[in-house]
Amino acid sequence: MFLEKNVPLQPYNTFGIAAKAHTLVRVRSEEDLRAMLADPQLATLPRQVLGGGSNIVLTGDVKALVLKMEVPGIRLLDETDKHWVIEAGAGVDWHALVAWTLQQGYPGLENMALIPGTVGASPVQNIGAYGVELQDRFDSLDAMDMLTGELFSLNAAQCGFSYRDSVFKHVSSGPDGLGLAGRAVILRVRFALPKRWKPELGYLDLERKMAETGIRNPDARQIFDWVVAIRRAKLPDPAVIGNAGSFFKNPTVTPEQCADIIAREPKVVHYPMPDGTIKLAAGWLIDACGWKGKTVGHAGVYEKQALVLVNRGGHENPCTGGEVMTLAKAIQTSVYERFGIRLEPEPVVI
Repeated sequence: MFLEKNVPLQPYNTFGIAAKAHTLVRVRSEEDLRAMLADPQLATLPRQVLGGGSNIVLTGDVKALVLKMEVPGIRLLDETDKHWVIEAGAGVDWHALVAWTLQQGYPGLENMALIPGTVGASPVQNIGAYGVELQDRFDSLDAMDMLTGELFSLNAAQCGFSYRDSVFKHVSSGPDGLGLAGRAVILRVRFALPKRWKPELGYLDLERKMAETGIRNPDARQIFDWVVAIRRAKLPDPAVIGNAGSFFKNPTVTPEQCADIIAREPKVVHYPMPDGTIKLAAGWLIDACGWKGKTVGHAGVYEKQALVLVNRGGHENPCTGGEVMTLAKAIQTSVYERFGIRLEPEPVVI
């Protein structure tokens, strides 16, 4: 078990917020978790799981025991008539996994290229992009129960996936409750990638790429390249400008609510969903309220994509978590007052 004290967390969160972990354990296997649970001083501490730090806002030093997930490894675990089953450790970089699968000839994750973070965090958030969500490619996962030290596995139904949500984001309401937040630590995730692959091209940005290039039947590698180019054009590189990616979830509304908004705002960007609801582009709503390029202290709204909040202070004079949340709450108020819609943040506030 690798244990450290007073660890600077600025390198471990993509927003680049300066904070420290009072105690940090680097988890590279289930044995590390068991050693932590066997230590009487560590076992009773509250815990905070940290992956790639791409989906958190630190509002101060972290007093909880930080579990820095670094479980390695990617492999082809199994093969069926319909799928390749790929297993990856919780500490593997998500984009590195996507690139590896394509290099090996296993398509299916290409629409989710360049999403920041680690494999272990992907089921928690049910990450997704450009028409594909994790739940569409998910097979199962292994996790450890932090109360009992027991390993267990979950399939897709048991994970309770919905839009940017899962059982891992909810606290159990009782002995038979389904919430696993604060209780389960994900160690490995398995993905079922389809042998009868077909491209997912239902997003405007991808349709534009097809029109620009004249490629009507792109393969998985072509879609991967397009998604990488689109994201790099829209989103700042955290190594250059600190950020946590898309800061707000795209809200869903009823067709009647959407029609009401369209009557007032004909250009609102919206997408029909399979369940009959309508997804609105949160970035468009924020931009319509005039927030693009604005700042509060050292926190700002990215000038190329209003959905992204950024660290304007850089590494030497970074924004604080308080400045980020003050800006976020001001944006939420503006959008609600104009559209009657409450935007929900994606990152976890610590």
